Amino acid sequence: MDLLHSPLHDRHVALGAKFAEFGGWSMPLEYAGGGVLAEHTAVREAVGVFDVSHLGKVLVRGSGAAVFIDSCLTNDLGRIQPGKAQYTLCCDEDGGTVDDIIVYLRSEFEVFLVPNAANTAAVVERLRAAAPDGMEVTDQHREHAVLAVQGTLSDEVLTALELPVDHEYMSFADGTVAGHELTVCRTGYTGERGYELIVSTEGALDVWDALVEAGEPHGIRVCGLGARDTLRTEMGYPLHGHELSPEISPVMARSSWAVGWSKPAFWGKEALERQRAEATVPTIRGLVAQGRGIPRPGMSVTAGDGPSGKDDDESGKAVLGEITSGTFSPTRRQGIGLALLDRSVEEGSTVLVDVRGRMEPFTVTKPPFVQPSTKEN
Repeated sequence: MDLLHSPLHDRHVALGAKFAEFGGWSMPLEYAGGGVLAEHTAVREAVGVFDVSHLGKVLVRGSGAAVFIDSCLTNDLGRIQPGKAQYTLCCDEDGGTVDDIIVYLRSEFEVFLVPNAANTAAVVERLRAAAPDGMEVTDQHREHAVLAVQGTLSDEVLTALELPVDHEYMSFADGTVAGHELTVCRTGYTGERGYELIVSTEGALDVWDALVEAGEPHGIRVCGLGARDTLRTEMGYPLHGHELSPEISPVMARSSWAVGWSKPAFWGKEALERQRAEATVPTIRGLVAQGRGIPRPGMSVTAGDGPSGKDDDESGKAVLGEITSGTFSPTRRQGIGLALLDRSVEEGSTVLVDVRGRMEPFTVTKPPFVQPSTKEN
């Protein structure tokens, strides 16, 4: 299968990017002259710019569009007003997660969705199948680029381009760069103050170049999706296919805060209510290495206090679950991870992770692993 390319692909090639496949797209993993560690540090200490144009874009328009979306997705769209964005989830009838999505509420007649690249087609298909007559569900995946400016100095970069920076967290405003209209949303996936800019595909090159130039006095660094992953893991943010999946529900992912439990209906509501009431499903937890171990997805997690007689692995330890995401934390300088674990595991307890045949001790903790600045004014 031929991979799709961002409208900024030639810029990434010129910058010496190393590419990887993300949801059917060839996207920059890291860049020459620093790599993931330098890019991660730039966001934590200054500012970085990411091309995340592989993310989906879906426009839902028609009478009652907001009401329709609210009846499908988990979060309560009635909690926000036009001009605000909201994190929500699309679930199947069994409560499994089809995708997690950012919803931009433009008006009661128009809602813009940003799903993950690999799941856009599935989200569009489900919405179209459920849409009432007269409701338009348009896949605009190739019509827009998404650029993320993230870091402690992100305001300075946008201010230099006369873009808005004074709006609240998870709200959006209009702006113009090099004659191109764009949407500036105060959100991101790094834990730092930042913005995501949605611009037409035709305007992407001009806006990217303007951001890089405006950011030079502030030490801006172009960043790939490798650093985006280490940054989001330090925050304990879920990634679909890891902490969320058709087998991992919002309840299991500890994302119940993004579920409007009092709503009369949404996809998967009965299954999620049952999971919440029974409180028996495994849940996502954070792990911090006590030694030098670095966890990776798929590694098994076992009890740290001897065999229990159930689901034991070859060592005789009780199998408690497995790693869903894991990395070396550039900020903490130690291994951190997220794991789907049995509910019996208590915060603060020690578990063992099978790191290539070595049983490495980890402490169970509640993310985030670093102090966020996302919502600071």
